[in-house]
Amino acid sequence: MVGRKIIHVDMDAFYASVEQRDRPHLKGVPVIVGGPPHARGVVATCSYEARKYGIHSAMPSRRAFQLCPRAVFLRPRFEVYRAVSAQIMELFLEVTPLVEPLSLDEAYLDVTENNLQMTSATHIAQYILAEIKRRTGLTASAGVSNSKLVAKIASGHQKPNGLTVLPPDDVLPFLSGLKIGDLHGVGKVTEQTLQKHGFQTVADIQQSPIAELRGLLGRDRGTELYTMAHGQDERMVRPHRERKSIGSESTFEEDTEDIDTIFETLKREALSVVKTLNQKELVCRTVTIKWKTEDFQSRSKRYTFLEETADEETLLRVTTKLFNEIEFSGPIRLIGMSVSHLEAPPLSKQLTWQDIDSYL
Repeated sequence: MVGRKIIHVDMDAFYASVEQRDRPHLKGVPVIVGGPPHARGVVATCSYEARKYGIHSAMPSRRAFQLCPRAVFLRPRFEVYRAVSAQIMELFLEVTPLVEPLSLDEAYLDVTENNLQMTSATHIAQYILAEIKRRTGLTASAGVSNSKLVAKIASGHQKPNGLTVLPPDDVLPFLSGLKIGDLHGVGKVTEQTLQKHGFQTVADIQQSPIAELRGLLGRDRGTELYTMAHGQDERMVRPHRERKSIGSESTFEEDTEDIDTIFETLKREALSVVKTLNQKELVCRTVTIKWKTEDFQSRSKRYTFLEETADEETLLRVTTKLFNEIEFSGPIRLIGMSVSHLEAPPLSKQLTWQDIDSYL
């Protein structure tokens, strides 16, 4: 699909940038949004000033404090971030109906045909970035290419406040200079496996026979990596992405063995999940409870229904049943619950003439 024009827009340090916008005295200051520095918690995101100290998302807050004691730690304000995200998504939809949100702060846009009646995807991306700045006071980065894969890689190439455009003829040369781990979806295990066999850059993959990659990684994974290295990605921009799961979890301030505390926390998280499930007007088939031991080992138990449900009593009953089946062998640091195999509820059964007759 060479003729497609895809833009990937990614907000720059979104949560932290919102906080710096709303608190001007924090501009130029290392800002960390997430858990407090002297308690159990992790970094949700941080400003670019904080990233200079090696701080990154998912890092324990205590470690972030050690790296930058002068950083300002802030609790997330998700209602504010959602409101700003809604502004940005509204802008995207003004440009094209083909918008696929990935999270609050990033999305794909297919602008092959667009409401602006513009033929240049570069000019559309420039317009979007300027409008985001004008409407929200925030900056974003964008990548423009003929596929989702390459557009996403490109959007991170010149962050923050950057725009990278890769026409079809420039895709292979651009990708060739990247590290293998720069390809979206390539984890450390795959990267290390390839490095052991002499692969260091994407160029090494491009120059390798596909049979060699299949031999190292298996047929499916080897084929996938080969196509990614050549910039081949025919995935469509999907305006309505199916949500795969809904979950909520809590990390305790200190590891605990108190069963009552653990269960009450799990129950609270389960009620939050059920509330979201009903707000989204979805039903589920699988319930999973997850916990993490004091040595950071994750464990889980799940139950799958024969039929979909969103009934609070049913979901809480199953959550309790799963919890009672757990034999904790020591303190735990985290407990949570999620639901998956989500669908829209089935339509009510249409009445037949026989049904109507039975009511008369």
